Amino acid sequence: MSPDTVASASPVFDPLASAAVLTQARLGQLPRPLDLPAALRPQDAAQAYAVQDAVVQARGRVVGWKVGAANPQALPARAALTQDTVWVCTEGLVQDLPVAGNAVIGVEAELAYELACDLPPREQPYSEADVLAAVRAAHAAIEVCDTRYAAWGVQGEWSRLADQACHGALVVGSGRTDVAALQPLSVPVSLWVNGTLAVQRPAWGNPAGDPLRLLTWLANEGAHSLGGLRAGQWVTTGSCSGTVLVAPGARVMAKLGGIGCAELQCV
Repeated sequence: MSPDTVASASPVFDPLASAAVLTQARLGQLPRPLDLPAALRPQDAAQAYAVQDAVVQARGRVVGWKVGAANPQALPARAALTQDTVWVCTEGLVQDLPVAGNAVIGVEAELAYELACDLPPREQPYSEADVLAAVRAAHAAIEVCDTRYAAWGVQGEWSRLADQACHGALVVGSGRTDVAALQPLSVPVSLWVNGTLAVQRPAWGNPAGDPLRLLTWLANEGAHSLGGLRAGQWVTTGSCSGTVLVAPGARVMAKLGGIGCAELQCV
């Protein structure tokens, strides 16, 4: 058999088939799998994003993004967030968050940016100054992590990335509009569960470093496959507290010193 014959016989990866497994698991139309079937598992970031985009487009309107990185030099990763998973609270209010369909409830204190104008794909890259000028406000937020798989954290990185990077919900709390004056790496972070301090960090705690780098990457590359960033969208920039697993009924509060507070009640 010639090499050309071998190549033509190789199966073509089908992101829509992979996305259908995740969507059906989320909707309860089939049992949650431990992982995607072997033939449907993405083998690199491009395949994982193709699956993720199909999941998102079937789910609804994009109103936000999550973005993070393993360290300040690492290539970031992202997931788009749809309208059914993003909750924005008036200052001082506690968001009731339905969690009956969750496989897990992992909570993280995060910093979320609100965009004031579009940052569409373009040939000339956006500078950090360009991106910062497009931000309306910075807010304290809680990301709730979840999975459409049957177990938490045992899949490969591309399967997890395909599953909206383990996104469950985003609760946005209070914030500030003078974002140019904000020094995020100096922000103290605390996370409270049922009135008990679970995590306290004197400064930041996000391994990715400066969140503006993440936001700029998202504008210049990460969001392009879904049309770029849009005014009114939220971008949450990774955990400052690590992931804390909580039980149904938990009340969670995240405080970012000098920025704001977000609070939710799992119902």
